Amino acid sequence: MAEAAKQKKSVFDNPLLSTKVKSANVKIFPEGGLGYFIGPTLALLSNSILSSYLNRYMTDVLGLKGLYLTLLPVISVIFVVLGNILVGRLMDHSRTRAGKARPLILLSIPLSILALLFLFIFTPVAFGTNPEHPQLTVGNPSNVTLALFAIGYNLWFAVAYPFYFTNHSALINLSTRNSKDRSLLATISNATSLAAMGLTSMVLPFFVGLLFNETKFDKVTGEVLESTATGDNVIAVVDAQPSFNAWRVFIIALIVITVIGCLVEYYFTRERITEESFSLKAEGEAQVESKKKALPVKEQFKICASDKFWWIMMGFFFLYQLGGMLKNVSQTYYCQSWFPIDGVYSSTNGGTFQGTLSIIGAIPTALGMVIVWPLANKIGKGRSILFGAILATIGGAIGFIAPDNFACVTASFVIKALGSTPAMYISLALLADVLDHQEAVKGVRTDGLTMTIYGAIMAGMTGIATGILNGVLDATNYDPSTLATNDGLREALKWVFIGGETLCYAGIFFLMIFMAVEKFSDLDHKAIEEDQKNVALSKGEEYVPAKVRLQLEEEQAMKDSWEAQKQELKARCEKKNLNYEEELKKLEDSKAEKERVAAEKKKANDEKKAAAKKAKEEELQNKINAMTAEEKAHYEQGLADKKAKKEAYDKKVAEEFQALRDENADIRQKYLAL
Repeated sequence: MAEAAKQKKSVFDNPLLSTKVKSANVKIFPEGGLGYFIGPTLALLSNSILSSYLNRYMTDVLGLKGLYLTLLPVISVIFVVLGNILVGRLMDHSRTRAGKARPLILLSIPLSILALLFLFIFTPVAFGTNPEHPQLTVGNPSNVTLALFAIGYNLWFAVAYPFYFTNHSALINLSTRNSKDRSLLATISNATSLAAMGLTSMVLPFFVGLLFNETKFDKVTGEVLESTATGDNVIAVVDAQPSFNAWRVFIIALIVITVIGCLVEYYFTRERITEESFSLKAEGEAQVESKKKALPVKEQFKICASDKFWWIMMGFFFLYQLGGMLKNVSQTYYCQSWFPIDGVYSSTNGGTFQGTLSIIGAIPTALGMVIVWPLANKIGKGRSILFGAILATIGGAIGFIAPDNFACVTASFVIKALGSTPAMYISLALLADVLDHQEAVKGVRTDGLTMTIYGAIMAGMTGIATGILNGVLDATNYDPSTLATNDGLREALKWVFIGGETLCYAGIFFLMIFMAVEKFSDLDHKAIEEDQKNVALSKGEEYVPAKVRLQLEEEQAMKDSWEAQKQELKARCEKKNLNYEEELKKLEDSKAEKERVAAEKKKANDEKKAAAKKAKEEELQNKINAMTAEEKAHYEQGLADKKAKKEAYDKKVAEEFQALRDENADIRQKYLAL
């Protein structure tokens, strides 16, 4: 009774905070469409915009420069990493009827509002007169401005955004046990990230002139010109104070969009797995799980430190993210300083080129989703990334041929984007192979430490890349009004925008030469299953293979979902005075029809594959029959040599694998016994 009373007092028992998703199964609408696409797209938009344009706001509007501009994003990386770790721990210890991740998404709303207000509204900014153009203003930040802006910067990137993004990322795994539904939600969620980034990189650049208010001058006479003026003597200079006011209005709108996005995601998602812990049936299981202790970080690091494949993957992620972030944070500066229109260098003109470049560059990224997995299945994930890195390096080198030629830079950008797709889509799958190999050889996985370091790299590289960019801007005396004559700036930005990612992919190529973990994959899986079987038998327990267990769990999940659907139907019939038996018959008929259609489709696909296989075999046999005796003998000898070569290679790999197992036998037995 006391426990029940305690639960009733929970704020999440309030109907105002209850999820609007009542279905037992995941549905495209409203859960998929609103909770996993529309809501997150709106919520992610703010970080996409800040990642792309906050630095321009700092340099062109606030007038930040010098060591502060360089060190702020770099030092903030420490807090970003700590913030992500903190949020992960809070989520692990969170337990409410609304779930463990959704309440933290709700909490991210006031944190996001506060951070954005600090960055753009609360921070006082003094403006001075532009020494070259007295009609305009420039930012003149005080020490108070620097301090409050630093607070807002860290409040966003180290607190508010992790509170949203970490929990948003966890929702897919907490939504349902049905693997098909999880795959559906994962697909929608990936589209969400692309949509938010697409709106920022493809649409906003064409309107960037509204946020960076510019006035055109004749650089010889200093005379103010019409906004449509063109020519080599025309310069566009940012007027800081009007731009500051434009950003204040824009941020208010962005706050509203962010709040709406978070609320839509909160109300139209549901953590069905977390809800299980509140049922009597799952209560005992939850208590058992809570008593399990994770492997200490020190022990995990010992395992990782001795694994060359693990180091290769961490080096890969470092280079991949650093190169990508150098490209992203410098793109707006590069386009502004290298591509004038009718001789005029400006934010508006640069934004036009930036948006066009992003739109064209998105094409190979989308194409890569289709071709990467078949390629990886054919030649392996590591080799796919290696060959992709070669292509990306070649693409980057093309950009150096004519960095002032937009067609050449676009070709470079597209080739690099195509080469980067294996790294983008299959690197985490390759990391999973490394963790499997650790488990097979050492007897334990290091998911916890590995994903913590992975998250720190992915989050921290934005600050590192921004710090590098700002150091370059400061060293080359960046000033939006002198872009036409600042050749040193252009040369430096060429190396940041084109060279940074190109050099990183060259490094990835050399790393992937030594990545050979996939040759152990089949042996790893067999060894893991053997170890699990031995542990179960040693405890007197029946061993159920992982594939069988997962299949049984899936079948049980489908049965539970069906029973929940019937209960939902019964409640709806009682509420609307409908005949339950008739409505159940309709539901059963609909279910049977869907199963029939699915079975027929599967049968047709199986028959098609069998026919294709048979036709291929017949074609091969016809070719063999048409051979002369000498050709046939040569063909058969070739097959025998190929078979012998493969058997020798497999034997060598098996011996190498067994040697690793034997070398780590004591360690493996220690961890398996825990």
